[in-house]
Amino acid sequence: MGNTPKHSVSVAGIVVRDDGLVLVIRRDDNDHWEAPGGVLELHESFEDGVRREVLEETGLDVTVERLSGVYKNLTHGIVALVYRCRPAEGITHPTAEAREVRWMTRGEVQSAMSPAFAVRVLDAFDESVHSRAHDGVSVVSG
Repeated sequence: MGNTPKHSVSVAGIVVRDDGLVLVIRRDDNDHWEAPGGVLELHESFEDGVRREVLEETGLDVTVERLSGVYKNLTHGIVALVYRCRPAEGITHPTAEAREVRWMTRGEVQSAMSPAFAVRVLDAFDESVHSRAHDGVSVVSG
């Protein structure tokens, strides 16, 4: 058991406004467009982690509505719990982790993000919870 590979747990928030636009960030570390999120801290609940990550990366407080999907990055051993959220208060702005913060349509999300990350956004518009695996770029199951 000591040699069993470990996984990292992350959380992400798919923040959807009443007009259907989705909050996304251009990450400072890799220049990729993604939903705001990051590694869950040991003491946090999933929902608290989502609220913290979205606030840290965008300046926006959110209300967590529901789990929309679970995604495994097979290449890096990261399991991401993704939650649909709605904006609560605050004004979005770039941060140390997000060089750009924007509201996008679903079509813009599909064009701007890799398939492995765009699917998280699109899945949040479904009522069912999705379970998928990816290689960091493309969805490979689910």
